[in-house]
Amino acid sequence: MERRAPDDTRDRIDHYLASTGLNARAAKVVPLTGDASDRRYFRVLLRDEPAQVLAVHPGPIDFAALPFVNVAKLLSEMPVPVPRILGHSDELGIIALQDLGDVTLQAHLGTVSPAEHAALYRQAVTFIEVLHRRGAELTSREYVPYGIAFDVEKLTWELNFFTKHFLEAYRGVLLSDGEREALAREYASIVNELAGEPRVLCHRDYHSRNLMLHEGNLYIIDFQDARLGPDTYDLVSLLRDSYVDFTEAQIEELIAFFLAMRGHTGQSDSAAGRQEFRRRFDLMALQRNLKALGTFGFQTTSRGNPVYIQYIPRTLSYVRANLAKYPRFSALRAVLGTHLEELQ
Repeated sequence: MERRAPDDTRDRIDHYLASTGLNARAAKVVPLTGDASDRRYFRVLLRDEPAQVLAVHPGPIDFAALPFVNVAKLLSEMPVPVPRILGHSDELGIIALQDLGDVTLQAHLGTVSPAEHAALYRQAVTFIEVLHRRGAELTSREYVPYGIAFDVEKLTWELNFFTKHFLEAYRGVLLSDGEREALAREYASIVNELAGEPRVLCHRDYHSRNLMLHEGNLYIIDFQDARLGPDTYDLVSLLRDSYVDFTEAQIEELIAFFLAMRGHTGQSDSAAGRQEFRRRFDLMALQRNLKALGTFGFQTTSRGNPVYIQYIPRTLSYVRANLAKYPRFSALRAVLGTHLEELQ
């Protein structure tokens, strides 16, 4: 039987601390809960100075070529608040980051008043407007996000990911050839419309788990997959968040806040213009939440990580609510109704 290579993570951390002189000031190294990637995170508690977080990659890195580093530079130019990069080692595969603590926006919401909740979300929506506006002004081939987009290929891949990892792998659905063909036609209808919309800079995973509260301010994390996409994308990620409940009144208020901040004029500021934006928002939400279900299925079945199961009912409820607004997606509605009726 093949033997697995020993985990040298702690050896690499100790080497990094020694090479940077942090070992003399380090009081403790604490493992942190990671994201859905293959990176691992550790907090280095230092005597008489702020802690640092070490992002430990599986192996050596090319720091200058990492999308995380490239996008961090772009976002700092805007500026929007992101963690500072404090150091790195290519050989050891380690990046040292400003420690933002442990409080995500998701975790913080249960401890604040309705007024504070609303203020935090207005701040989060404001960052989206900055990403769009300053993202357009800073367009350059120097930055990775301007060379990739939510195009037909990417959006279609995400919907097929939902079919493979949620319907088939997680739920054990056996699709007939007719169902599969009907889904493919409806997927094409969704993605062709979304991919044809004017593109703006998108974070790509902008939700309550990727916004941190640090010293009273919001910070954006996990931005390395930023790319161009529809102007509804990040707003949908934030307001149709699988991890947080919103009322329709809250969603309407924050969409209105976004449109007002964006300075809409003329037709787009009319009732018809706002209604059209909401229609595009709902279509984007349908695609985005189907993709989220695919991710939850993948994490559960392929990664053995059941933590995301608890978020499936909320995400499915978003999908069903948006499907109800689009009679033309009868095949998708039928598949969900036939195979997933018991999941509410």
